[in-house]
Order: sequence, then C-alpha cells, then structure tokens
Amino acid sequence: MKIGELHPNIRLRIGVGFVQRLLAVMLMPLLVIRLSELYGAAAAGALTLAVAGAGIAANFLGGHLADVYGRRPVLVAGELGATLTFALLALANSPWWSSGWATFALFLLNTCCAQLAIPAAEAMMVDVSTPESRPLVYTINYWSINLAFTVGALIGGFFYEGHFARLLTGAAVLSALTTAVIGRWLSETAPRTGKDVARGVGAMLRGYLAVARDTVFLRVLVAAALISSVEMQIGYYIAVRLADEFPTQVLARIGSWAPAVDGTAMLGILRAVNAALVVVLVLFAKSLLTRLSDRARLYAGIAVFAVGYMVWAVSNTGWVLIAAAVVLTVGEIAAVPVRQALLADLVDPEARTKYMAAYALNARVGLLVASLCVTLGAFVPSLAMSLLYGTAGLAAILLYRSLLRVREERRSLEQEQTPVQTA
Repeated sequence: MKIGELHPNIRLRIGVGFVQRLLAVMLMPLLVIRLSELYGAAAAGALTLAVAGAGIAANFLGGHLADVYGRRPVLVAGELGATLTFALLALANSPWWSSGWATFALFLLNTCCAQLAIPAAEAMMVDVSTPESRPLVYTINYWSINLAFTVGALIGGFFYEGHFARLLTGAAVLSALTTAVIGRWLSETAPRTGKDVARGVGAMLRGYLAVARDTVFLRVLVAAALISSVEMQIGYYIAVRLADEFPTQVLARIGSWAPAVDGTAMLGILRAVNAALVVVLVLFAKSLLTRLSDRARLYAGIAVFAVGYMVWAVSNTGWVLIAAAVVLTVGEIAAVPVRQALLADLVDPEARTKYMAAYALNARVGLLVASLCVTLGAFVPSLAMSLLYGTAGLAAILLYRSLLRVREERRSLEQEQTPVQTA
C-alpha cells in the first residue's frame, strides 16, 4: 500500500498532527521558562506540575467525550480552544499587556484543550485503517512526530529571545488553519453500533473501570511503560551521568581544528544523532524491514533498543556512545510501528478513545520511573543501571510475546466465525 491509497482522514490527521506537535515542542518549554522568569524555578515547577495534572484529567475526559459524541466534534473543540488560548497568550506576553497569572491560566487551558483532543485523534487513525495498513500508517506518523520535534525545538530555541509574542501569534494562526482543515475536510469515523451510549460522570468512571479490568490491555500498557521508562533515561539518569562522569575528549580532528566535547555536549550530540537518524531512516524503513515478520521486528527492535541504552548507561567513550545511538535508533524504528499496530488491534472498538486515553499513561509512568532512577543512580553503580535497562527490555519482549499470541488467537477465531456470519 502507498501513502496516496490511505484514507483521506489519515493523511489529514498526520499533517494536522505534525503542526500540533511542532507547536507543542516549540512553545511548551518556552512557557515553562517564562513562568520561571516571572516566579522563580521552584514556583514554576509547582505550576508546571499543576498544568501536567490538568492535562491528564483532560485526556481522560476527552476519551469519554469522543466515544459519546464522536471524534470530529472533540477535535474541532480542542483546536478552537487551542487557537483562542494561543491568541490570548500572545496578548498576555505583548508590549501592551504582560501578565504572569494570565500566562499560567492560559498555559493550563491550552494544555487541556490539546490533551482533550488527543484520544479522539489516536482513535480516528485506528478507525479508518486496517491491520494490513497500520504498520505503514504508524511508520509515517512516527516520522512526522520526530520531524516536528526536531523543527519545533530548533525554532523555539533560536527565536525565544525577543520574539516570544510573535511565536505565540504564529501558533494562533496555524491553529486557526488546522481548525478550518478539520472542520472542512475531516469526516466522522466513530463506529456506530446502534446502542445508546451512556453519558455523565458515572458512565465515564464505569467505562474506565472496564478498561482497567481488561487484562490484555493492561499487559499492553505495562509493556509500553517499561519501554518508556528506558527511553526517558536520556533526559534523566544518563544526562546526569554524562555530565558528571564523561571526560572531555576530542571526537575528530580536521586539520588544526579539534573541538573537545564534555558530557553536556555529548548529550546534545546523542540526541541530535537519534533525531536525525529517525527522520532519515524511517523513510526507508518499509523497504528495509518489509521481509521481516512483526514478531522478528518487535523482538529484535526492542532488544537492540535496550542494548543501546545499556551502553549509554556505562560507556564514557564518545564514538561508542554514538554507535550505540545508531543501534538503538534502528531498533526504535523497527519496533514502534508494530507496537502501535498491536495496540490498535487489541483494544475494544466501542471504547477505543478511552483505551487511547488510558494508554497515554505509559509516558507518565516512564517519566516517574526516570525521575526515580536519578535517585537510584546515586546509590548504585552504572553497571547496575545498565542491567536494569536490559531487564526492562527483556520483560517488555516477554509481554509482547504473549500479546502477539492473543492477537493470533483472535484472528483465528474471527476467520472461523466469518463463514457462519455470511452463510
């Protein structure tokens, strides 16, 4: 299957998602910096925690609303809210009006609007894709996400000083355009079963309780959380270790030019290598990995991903770290589309957005574990941390092994039932 053969909603969703992620990566860190400038680092941390908590609540609410009212209304509402809050944020940080409390309140509301729409957007990708097309869909989406992260970080980093209000104004304009695109061209995709959908807070809580009782989904969530916990280490334990332990060294000489890098610079190089390789290699992933089964891609991908992080946890040699970055990136590219397709295949279609909202918790758990690993790393040697990453990778492989078996059993059952249903 080619990109042009995908459902129009998927192509639009990937394009709109690119803009949304670019704006988030570009502006969210800058808003935290702005709050830090206004209130100090400690207060900014507390305010950011409140924003994160509100975002989680909005994510769960969005999962329920999209199952009740459909994907499209929730997406439009989220984008309208983002447009309005970006415009007001630009005003609150302009020469005519500078307000710290308004910046915080609008930051919180903007995050809630964005998180409200995410489950609907994720579910829509599943609604109009097939098991055969999903690896391609998620490969393209993964490439789009990483490109947005790279471009957004560069724009935000270079244009914060003196151009913050202009960046926010530009974000409002882009959000208005994406709202218009969603409203004009995106069609509703929520499956209609003919059943009355329960509404209200009680129905929402019962719906999420049913999700929590789904043991297959819980295995998906735990496996994803294990991988997220390892992936987040680059910004936590590994970052601290490199800053403390990595000796300043020269990676290359060009004539008389021989720049030396310290641990902080090495961290930046590793992140840049990872981002650049993802953007470049994902484009060729389909042709390079097409002969491998989902099982082989998943197992090998997670294994080399974990091995790469294990090397990052112990090595202080620049080129070894860079080689590990290449290895783990290849593993990441191989495994991510299969993992996403497996999630889509295993969730209940009638409560798809609730499952997508709950699945987002894996990143939150990853952040929590990564934070705890900074403390743990102060008491145990780097080799122990490396073995911990390897254990997490092995546990994830074993969980996905059981999940692949579940998917195969369900597909076999569906094939057996098909003749009965069509007779």
